[in-house]
Amino acid sequence: MSGTSIPPASAGYMGPQRPESDGGPYNAQAFLIQQLMGRMATTTLVRVVAVSNAGGIAPVGTVDVHPLVNQIDGYGLATPHGIIHGLPYFRLQGGANAIILDPEVGDIGIAVFCSRDISNVKAGKNEANPGSLRRFDWADGLYIGGVLNGAPTQYVAFTGDDITLVARGSVTITAPTKVTINSPLVETTGAITAAGGPSQVGVTTHTHPANGSPPTPGT
Repeated sequence: MSGTSIPPASAGYMGPQRPESDGGPYNAQAFLIQQLMGRMATTTLVRVVAVSNAGGIAPVGTVDVHPLVNQIDGYGLATPHGIIHGLPYFRLQGGANAIILDPEVGDIGIAVFCSRDISNVKAGKNEANPGSLRRFDWADGLYIGGVLNGAPTQYVAFTGDDITLVARGSVTITAPTKVTINSPLVETTGAITAAGGPSQVGVTTHTHPANGSPPTPGT
């Protein structure tokens, strides 16, 4: 409908039917099928407008999203979609192991819509009958994030044989027994502080006596 002039108001309501739509039994049937298919929600691009989680240690949450492809009437005029509430979002998780990367408001991602009502499964997180007879409905969506977004400033990058981790703040590693680094060289551009031992020494300035005694703390 791009570039089509808008008929005057006296023309009345203009629907999707065209002059050729009733040009024979085949055209009429094709028009009917196309109209029914138009009611099916399949996949679309959406923008996140609300998120239930904010990066905390919690079960997978939900997002509210706004579909980005507008609806078009017979005149070619656009009508934006409303907000779709409570879509479960995807998290990379296996058992109790997960990468927590919750969506943020403003993200653009993909919404996919199930062929049956999933409300009872969402509520009970178990096998269940469909909550209604609706099919391919906007209410039965799932959010898969991460398309058409800008350059990140905090990330894990896999480039060739190298892995780069960049944080805007601190990086915390917690382990109940030990952390092992298997590398012939560990470099740092700043200070290293160690706690829990009898003394602290400068990594680049401490000395080792020849008699095997503990190192002399550096400055």
